[in-house]
Amino acid sequence: MQNTKAYIMLVCATLFWAGNFMVGKLAYLENIPPMSLVFFRWLLVWIILLPFTYKEILKYKDIILNNLPLLFFLALTSVGLFNTFTYLSLVHTQVINASLFNTAIPAMIIFLCFLLKIEKTNKFQILGLIISVFGILSIITKLDLNILLSLNFNKGDLIMIGGVITWGLYSSFLKKKKFTLPLLTLVHVLCTFGLLFILPQFLYELSQGLTVKLNTNLVYTLIYLALFPSIGSYYCWAGAVAIIGANRAGIFLSLIPFFSTLMAITFFNEKFQFFHLIGSILIVLGLFLSNKEIKNA
Repeated sequence: MQNTKAYIMLVCATLFWAGNFMVGKLAYLENIPPMSLVFFRWLLVWIILLPFTYKEILKYKDIILNNLPLLFFLALTSVGLFNTFTYLSLVHTQVINASLFNTAIPAMIIFLCFLLKIEKTNKFQILGLIISVFGILSIITKLDLNILLSLNFNKGDLIMIGGVITWGLYSSFLKKKKFTLPLLTLVHVLCTFGLLFILPQFLYELSQGLTVKLNTNLVYTLIYLALFPSIGSYYCWAGAVAIIGANRAGIFLSLIPFFSTLMAITFFNEKFQFFHLIGSILIVLGLFLSNKEIKNA
């Protein structure tokens, strides 16, 4: 029964995260500037969480203050940069492309942990990383050698690679966290510090004349982003991991591009092409190898 509950929570978490790509694309089509979307999304999350977390923030203030450098870095890479890269990429590329790149995040985490000497790496993980890189290349080159030779890549695809790197950094340094905070309290703290990094981006966008119009589309968009990908997914994911463990839960991350692709085809008439298939197969194969353990090592 508990396992069934965990699986339902994991499906909900990945469905909400997949919706994030859809709403990001929809926001662009509705002329909602990407930096404004990021700023108001996390500002609304901050306001929603405050009544539930302010007592715990005061209770754990010593832990928070003693770990400010790490918390600032986690806030910068997750709240401050990943969302920015994601919404900016969707201005220039398909939902399918942006979501498929996310399947390469586990390989990026392995690479960064190896590079920064956070965790040891085995030969299967290195092989998985290399295969995943070929998967990414398949997507950004569309299996066209001329695009690779001329370096004429889609701007949005390159921006999303920046998102993969920042989330990889966030996940890698999360492994260095030695302290414990309640989940919603940690999300609120990262949200608070993240807003400090998002604010200059938002002000720069305003200085360029890109202003957001207050209408029902904006309100519905922000409510969805605040309640589901920002709070709901994190809550469901953490709850499921507590029941079945991180390794078994990690397999469900592949549902994000699956749901995103179905939504993109249904709502935006995007095409799932041959290079998407080849790239997906290579990235998933790389992910499988990356999770393979060497016995008696």
